[in-house]
Amino acid sequence: MLDFILNLDWGAIWPYIAVGFAAQLVDGALGMAFGVICSTLLVSVMGVAPARASAGVHFVEMFTTGASGISHILHKNVDWKLFSRIAIPGVIGGCTGAYLLASIHTEAARPLVMLYLTVIGFYLFYKALTFSQEHKTRDPKVTVPLGLIGGFLDASGGGGWGPVVTSNLLIQGTDPRKTIGTVNTAEFCLTFAISMTFIMTIGLQAFTVVTGGLLIGGLLAAPLGAYVAKRIEPRRLLFAVSIVLIATSMFSLYKALS
Repeated sequence: MLDFILNLDWGAIWPYIAVGFAAQLVDGALGMAFGVICSTLLVSVMGVAPARASAGVHFVEMFTTGASGISHILHKNVDWKLFSRIAIPGVIGGCTGAYLLASIHTEAARPLVMLYLTVIGFYLFYKALTFSQEHKTRDPKVTVPLGLIGGFLDASGGGGWGPVVTSNLLIQGTDPRKTIGTVNTAEFCLTFAISMTFIMTIGLQAFTVVTGGLLIGGLLAAPLGAYVAKRIEPRRLLFAVSIVLIATSMFSLYKALS
């Protein structure tokens, strides 16, 4: 790892540091978008194979989600009961998705998933418009299937844990700040398991200079997201989550269909 860092071409890596920083800042504050933004860049712009892109992004996220999770814990943004209900099934779904992506092509369902997330984004936007300070949070009823599906889609599509899990928990009436912090913290378990699965199936060839840039930028931004999430009121968080979800999902849908 030290040799890898010392041999980096710093002139070429700065754009990827910027992308990693911006993507992680959004992800840490809103509970989504790092995987989607980075995977879209690697596959659509750089022409990286989906399996290698997903492996590289999850390797980066193994570190950024760890740093982000610690920050959310320190800011008391984590619901530990909810954490256990989504993290374990998320790991199971993630390992399954990583294994299948390394073995077979699983992109056929991606347009449907992106269309679904776009609809969810507009629904959350409506919820933000009608949100009131008297809004009472509710304990989510659907968590285990949500963790399984979110983990599977995240590994097989290169991103999706945050958009799928965060958005659906918010629809069920959970507290926005606690939801974002819990989903971000649980993502560390998910990305660690997915990265180990990719390493065992396709080896270390997915980890490139681009991965190094995303890692540096992501680590620099990771502590800031929890600070931002703690200080934004729930209604504004809902607005921000819905806009990011709509934008990233519609762009991914366009790329999948074009």
